[in-house]
Amino acid sequence: MIRHTLTPLETAMIPTALFDLTGKVALLTGASKGMGKAMAEALAEHGAKVMISSRKLDQCQAVADAINAKCGEQRAWAFACNAGYKEQLQALVDATHQRIGPIDIVVGNAGVNPFYGAQTEISDEAYDKIMSTNVKSNLWLVKMVAPDMIARGGGSIMITASVGAFGPSTTLGTYAISKMAVISLVRNLAAELGPQGVRVNAICPGLIRTDFAQALWDNPAGEKRAREAIPLRRLGEAEDLKGLAVFLASGASGYITGQAITICGGSHMRA
Repeated sequence: MIRHTLTPLETAMIPTALFDLTGKVALLTGASKGMGKAMAEALAEHGAKVMISSRKLDQCQAVADAINAKCGEQRAWAFACNAGYKEQLQALVDATHQRIGPIDIVVGNAGVNPFYGAQTEISDEAYDKIMSTNVKSNLWLVKMVAPDMIARGGGSIMITASVGAFGPSTTLGTYAISKMAVISLVRNLAAELGPQGVRVNAICPGLIRTDFAQALWDNPAGEKRAREAIPLRRLGEAEDLKGLAVFLASGASGYITGQAITICGGSHMRA
């Protein structure tokens, strides 16, 4: 069998419209570092205009400035928002409308986990904070942005869940519950918004080398897991989320909705 190798000219002619986000407006929460930052960079690099948000404005602005410097034009904006507060989310959506325009893409990446230990010992305050920020705030956000997408005939919503949703935990039980609830929320929203062309999917990362998850990977057990238990034999990196974010935001995933997509190096391929 003769195999043809593409010439540089032929490679340049391969269409990339499936992943082209030019003219799209994306809003991201939890985007000043880690996975959210990487996803914001990827969306902007593929043509989208992105609103970067997290609790600290200076960190958001630093990300936006770096994106704009790399892209060579105004591609990113910054806004401080604690996603756990409804009025702050509404201010974020309003600011996105005013500075950029109607919203086509949403990445709900903000999340908290203020408690580590047995679920039977969690306080009501910690439980309520986890469930409100990780679940209810994403419903608030979707309700705020869905009218934009419905009016434009479509859109893509991604909410970060976790592979922790697929099993019990003796130390992160309520966090795991909140992430399973996110997956259920995504499926219901996908069913409700699908007839209007709006797609909703959950991103389920495995063990990713970020500040948020540092307690889980920065120890001998985490290193051992990477060497022996993860099929790809490494921990995930924030940059591993880039391709998936672009795929789910773009026309390349036009017939995918209501899914919980794992990105875990194969550690949860049987979940």
